[in-house]
Amino acid sequence: MTNNVGTTDRTLRLIAGVILLAVTWIAPIAVFHGTAAVAIATIVGLILVGTALFRFCPLYRLLGKNTCAVK
Repeated sequence: MTNNVGTTDRTLRLIAGVILLAVTWIAPIAVFHGTAAVAIATIVGLILVGTALFRFCPLYRLLGKNTCAVK
């Protein structure tokens, strides 16, 4: 598993994922309408945080995209 998520991309994913998870835990009913929306937002937040932590995005691999700096 080679890294394909660069530093800027990683930072943005981590920030967006943490914000999404925080909103689903703090005020899920006020922001999202329905249980399905809360579940989807939680899953997307976890995926964003996970791809940021592991520096690997399976979708990027399928699309042939790489945001890492050339070494």
